[in-house]
Amino acid sequence: MVSFGRVMTAMVTPFCEDGSINYPEAERLAAHLADNGSDTLVVCGTTGESPTLTWDEEHELFKVVQQAVAGKAKVIAGTGSNSTQEAIAATQKAAKLGVDGSLQVVPYYNKPPQEGLYQHFLAIASACADLPIVLYNIPGRTGQNLQPETVARLASVPNIVAIKEASGSLDQASQIRQLTPKEFQIYSGDDSLTLPLLAVGGTGVVSVASHLVGKQIQDMIQMFEAGRVQEATEIHIKLFSLFKTLFITTNPIPIKAALKLLGWNVGLSRSPMCEPSPEVIEKVKGVLGELGLIETR
Repeated sequence: MVSFGRVMTAMVTPFCEDGSINYPEAERLAAHLADNGSDTLVVCGTTGESPTLTWDEEHELFKVVQQAVAGKAKVIAGTGSNSTQEAIAATQKAAKLGVDGSLQVVPYYNKPPQEGLYQHFLAIASACADLPIVLYNIPGRTGQNLQPETVARLASVPNIVAIKEASGSLDQASQIRQLTPKEFQIYSGDDSLTLPLLAVGGTGVVSVASHLVGKQIQDMIQMFEAGRVQEATEIHIKLFSLFKTLFITTNPIPIKAALKLLGWNVGLSRSPMCEPSPEVIEKVKGVLGELGLIETR
């Protein structure tokens, strides 16, 4: 059975002042994440600003991150698209690098019906039969919800092994668990729902907060799995304000602000994302101070 561990970090993409990708900083950040609680790095997902990256930039990021974490963490390449043929081409190219899996987002903007979604993911999985595929359901961004019944159909495809479930609905996650084999892995797409999702049969989280508190999130999950539920709950409550603050405006603006406060040279986000407002920076600074991640005076 393919396993991507408990904590997958949806890694930010660092940029230089001129707007180009800062590959050395990406390499340094990837190595840091692998040493601080992340089992797997998801490269070029939503948090990595994939809509504004070129295919060539993404391919280079896959290579750089893969080299940085070799032997320490797995790498999942975000190679999804709202064009089935583009997704197949990008996924096949990434597979040749030897990445450990591919994240495939629900096609955005064109809003295919459930049968179209099924055929889309089936075509990608069939074209890359040796590569594990992780479905990515985030209706708030794509405009279409991947229904549990469709997930269940796709879970029977041998190399579709998991879903990043970011609908925000525990009922939907529960229904996916009800309809899929126990080997099919369900990852929370929301940090604040990680612990509740574990209680309904989830595997772990594709996390943004793990850039900052990866070890604590890993501890929370491991404690829950060991039956130490109260201790896991205490970690969840301690980190809850951070989880929510990192989404007070569009991701990845707050997490990049947080990383910059911690000394990481991640740069700004590409347009049409924008700089964080002073209010966002102050809220991020406040929660980092409360957790002792930065000094506040």
